[in-house]
This record gives sequence, structure tokens and C-alpha cells, in this order.
Amino acid sequence: MTVDADVVAQATQTIKAGSKSFAVAARLFDEATRQSAVMLYAWCRHCDDVVDGQQLGHGQLVGDRSGGLARLAALEQATRRACAGQPGGDPLVPADPVFAGLGEVVRRHAIPERYLLEHLAGFRMDVEGRHYASLDDTLAYCWRVAGVVGVMMAMVMGTRQPATLDRAADLGMAFQLTNIARDVVEDAGIGRIYLPADWLREEGLTGLADVLDSRHRPALGRVAARLVDAADPYYRSAVAGIGELPLRSAWSIATARGVYRDIGRKVKVHGAHAWDSRLSTSRMGKLWFLARGAAVAVAAHGLKPLPRADKLWQRPL
Repeated sequence: MTVDADVVAQATQTIKAGSKSFAVAARLFDEATRQSAVMLYAWCRHCDDVVDGQQLGHGQLVGDRSGGLARLAALEQATRRACAGQPGGDPLVPADPVFAGLGEVVRRHAIPERYLLEHLAGFRMDVEGRHYASLDDTLAYCWRVAGVVGVMMAMVMGTRQPATLDRAADLGMAFQLTNIARDVVEDAGIGRIYLPADWLREEGLTGLADVLDSRHRPALGRVAARLVDAADPYYRSAVAGIGELPLRSAWSIATARGVYRDIGRKVKVHGAHAWDSRLSTSRMGKLWFLARGAAVAVAAHGLKPLPRADKLWQRPL
């Protein structure tokens, strides 16, 4: 069975508009892997957009988040139908090629439904306004919204070895920790704080008002830098998983790893000014990480992976 070209084309446009960093990395995949990766990304992006009333990750501040639980339930139903090979519409989730694409990814790679539903459970944490008291709470959120996506992407790339899936989850969680540090002020603008509350209290920050108050940016910068530091062991752990992937896939993932880790470093360097504008990697910077990613991929293939550190958060699925 060949997936409809329009489905792939729409998914490709979605990743270009939703994440320029991942779009660059996705170009390095072989064609079949690239198709599956962009279709899986398109489903993740679509679910996030539906829950937050935004488009391609944009318009978050003005997005309509009313009826979040109903939207989420509709997404769960549509996802289950796609996994069963019956993608279709719903009054709250209109028929969309994204579910046809998801169904094809599930068929091609035998992605377990439980992983897809676990990802949606991360959005449920947003809808229910979950409180993140400690780093462990933040890591549990990171697993659901990003770590499990790393596991599914690794399956798309052809691996099902548990040890490699652990490292894929590590990289996804590192990406999300970086996202949280970069987007903390924007997230607080819609009432969400993912930074550990105990870390915030240590800096004298006790709630949304303090996080949003520009006078507290130096303190907020210190908490964000601490979260970037917390991501580093996960970035390091991921290298072992990169070495277990096919070389082109390894190159792609090593490139994405370099780009995102660079964003985290910029959060630390900018400190109190990290949120004056949205931090990103320049075009020239991405080209640099593209070249460096090739070297990392080749080196990772020649290394015997070190054991995964016991202190890292362990995926439950």
C-alpha cells in the first residue's frame, strides 16, 4: 500500500511551518523514513493545535482552549480509529489527512496504540492544569509530550531494542526540557508553569505573577539555566542511541540534537534577557550542526555505548 501523496505533502508542509529545526533534520532521512517521520510529526502537531486552539504552534496566547477535555476525547477516539485502520472525522475533530497519515505510520511500523495515547495524556496534563511541584513532576510531563515521541520515532527508524528506545526517550525529554526553558514566559502567559515549583520558591518566585514580572527575570534566568543543566545528562545519554540507528537516521537525529542543545546554551548565556525575543539557531548555525551531526553520527557508530546512568528518569512504557 502506498500512502496518498497529498497526505505526505501536507505533513511535509506541517513540519516546515511548525518546526524549522526538525524540518532540516528530516531532510536527511531516506524517503520512506522521512515520509513516516513527517506524518507522525503532523499528528503530534495537529493534536497540540486542537487542544490549544492554535495553528501550527502559533497563536497560543489568543488560542481558544475552552472545551479542552471534549477536544481531547475526540482526538483519542480519532487516534484509536486511525490505529484500527479506520481514520475518519468527528464533529470536534473534522476529517483530516493527518489521521490517514497516522494510520499509515502505525501500519508500517507497528507503533503500539498505548504510545499514542500516552502522548495525548501529556495534553491532558495541560488541560487539567497540572501542578509541577518537583523536577520529577516536570520529567513525567516531558516523557509524555516528548519522550514517548522519541520512542515512536526510533521505531520509525527501524529499531525496537529496549536500550535504544531508552536513549530515544532521553533525547525527546532533553528537547522538551530545552523547550520549557526557552518558552517559560510565553507558557506563563497562558497560565502554565512547567518549571519545578520548589526551584522557583528557592529563588523567591511563588506563582504566575512573579514569573511574568520582568523585575524577576534574573531569578527566572537562574531557574531556567538549572533546567538546561538538567537536560544535559539526557543529551549525553542519547548519543549511545544515535549509534544504533541507520547512518542517515543517525545523522538526522545528531543534527537535531545539536540544534536544540544550542538553544539551551543560549538560554543560559542570555540569562535575564533570554525572553526578550524567541531564541533560535541561525541558518548558518544549522548548517554548522548539519556538518557536525555527520561527524557525531559516524563517531557514535564506532563507539561502544556506555551504560545508561541510573539517575536518569526511566520511561514507564
